[in-house]
Parts: sequence; structure tokens; C-alpha cells
Amino acid sequence: MEKEQKINTDFADAFKLRTKKQCVAIIKFLRTIESNQEMYVIKNQLIKSATSTAANYRATCRAKSKADFISKLGIVHEESDETCFWLEILIDLDYKSPELEKLLKESDEILKIVAKSISTSRANR
Repeated sequence: MEKEQKINTDFADAFKLRTKKQCVAIIKFLRTIESNQEMYVIKNQLIKSATSTAANYRATCRAKSKADFISKLGIVHEESDETCFWLEILIDLDYKSPELEKLLKESDEILKIVAKSISTSRANR
């Protein structure tokens, strides 16, 4: 049991860092995009969802119960999906770039990991 707990803690620490790095990478990327009225809205929403993904995953790691963990992870799932949505909008608006594609790929991977964690946690309840 201790080994399983250690693996879970190692994963949680690595995933906290991964979501935080993704958040910072998105903010830095958005600094390179022009700021007009429409982009202000998109950039604001994207920053909100990316920061929320990282912050809420940290909160998930402090869950008080399995039900609380699953509930908090659900918020992370919603926010990471929204992050993917806004990155896709940028691509649809022709802001295509290798960096944007990389950000979308990482955000999609984070979304899939969170979705799998939710289903595994529900199955182990």
C-alpha cells in the first residue's frame, strides 16, 4: 500500500508541475498575439481556463475524500476542455503556428489524463 501511495504522490506532483508549465506556456504564447477587441475576449477566456486547470488540480490533490477528489477532478476536466476549445478557436481564426499546435496537443493530453483519472477513480470507489 505504501508503494502505491508513493506512486500516486509522485504522479500528482508531476501532474501539478505539468499543468502549471502548460498554464505558463499558454500565457507566454498569448503575449505574442495582437490585442484587439475580439482577441482580448479570447485571450482572457483562455488565460482563465488554463490557470483554472492548474489551480484546480492543486486543489484536487488536497481533496478530503474520494467523492471530493472526483468532484474536484470534474472541474479540472471542464477547465482543461475549455482550454482546448479556445486553442482550437485560435487555430480556426488562422493563428496557426507550431507553438499553438504544441500547446493544443499538450492540453489535449492533459484532458485525456484527467478523463482517465476520473473513470479510474469512479471504478475504484
